[in-house]
Amino acid sequence: MATVKFDEATRLYPGNDKPSVDKLNIDIEDGEFLVLVGPSGCGKSTSLRMLAGLEEVNAGKIWIGDRDVTNLSPKDRDVAMVFQNYALYPHMTVADNMGFALKIAGVDKGEIRKRVEEAAKILDLSAYLERKPKALSGGQRQRVAMGRAIVRSPQVFLMDEPLSNLDAKLRVQTRTQIASLQRRLGVTTVYVTHDQVEAMTMGDRVAVLKDGILQQCDSPRHMYDHPNNVFVAGFIGSPAMNLLEVESTDGGVIVGDSTVAIERDRLAGASGKGLTLGVRPEDLELRTDGHGIAVTVDVVEELGADAYIYGSTKAAQHVDEDDSDAPEKPFIARVDGRNPPAKGETVYLAPKVGHVHLFDAQSGLRLGD
Repeated sequence: MATVKFDEATRLYPGNDKPSVDKLNIDIEDGEFLVLVGPSGCGKSTSLRMLAGLEEVNAGKIWIGDRDVTNLSPKDRDVAMVFQNYALYPHMTVADNMGFALKIAGVDKGEIRKRVEEAAKILDLSAYLERKPKALSGGQRQRVAMGRAIVRSPQVFLMDEPLSNLDAKLRVQTRTQIASLQRRLGVTTVYVTHDQVEAMTMGDRVAVLKDGILQQCDSPRHMYDHPNNVFVAGFIGSPAMNLLEVESTDGGVIVGDSTVAIERDRLAGASGKGLTLGVRPEDLELRTDGHGIAVTVDVVEELGADAYIYGSTKAAQHVDEDDSDAPEKPFIARVDGRNPPAKGETVYLAPKVGHVHLFDAQSGLRLGD
């Protein structure tokens, strides 16, 4: 097992002015499960491929354990990669697919069989060892790809969106299996996904990238409760956090026809009066007194005990704007599923005390705690 370190790692593709990965700094602990997440084109897969040796590092270094692997070939890095498309050999059996890398390395046949059978037992594939990939389901093929990585006993597992080809139910089931397997094996793992729910449920830590730049690397819980900036706040969480442009006033910020109390020391760090207020859908309460954030309900998504209302609000206007001309902003709130409002109804919502996030409108950075 080993630690992994990205030290100012940069990748600039020929012909591009802007790096795809720009001065990435992450220290990954021995045995840790780190998830790289972000929108398409943010540099997460490029970062993984740099670690695997499949992409050149134009500046900075990459370390695995105490070895500088920046200029080593993939075969000399002692990593095993699980790809999105499984990359199985169709003419080989499951057993041969899982043991192929060991065969190429000249490992004894008896040792190969032993390792393959051990991995198959862990992955519940023992009954399928003599089958060809075409006779397997998508989930089984993905487990074979996992088994091929396990039998090599690498220092680091690398996984590039391994669940994206599976249906929704199987994806949930398989991500639980992968997380459980990683904890049992204790192998340092770097996992790439565009699905932030996957990231939050699997990783010991989550690293959020945007335009090749690391935005935040933190535990799922701390990132959820204390996003570093507006981008992380809007990206992490499902449904997404509501973000409203507001202005500060004495003792708080103006939201709709109400003032949300904010501590003075949090407001003091702002570069001006313009602020962005964030509140998660689950941190809102319905008001019956007609005060708060007025939201016109467009869609009600009933989930049993809970329901989500999707609507729009004009609460994000500045004080000096005419309410009728204020742009409408989408807004989401979680309400009681047994008594949700009707479509077309206007409801009033207020943030729960202590559950608002505040960001500087210019820099986008978090203010206060």
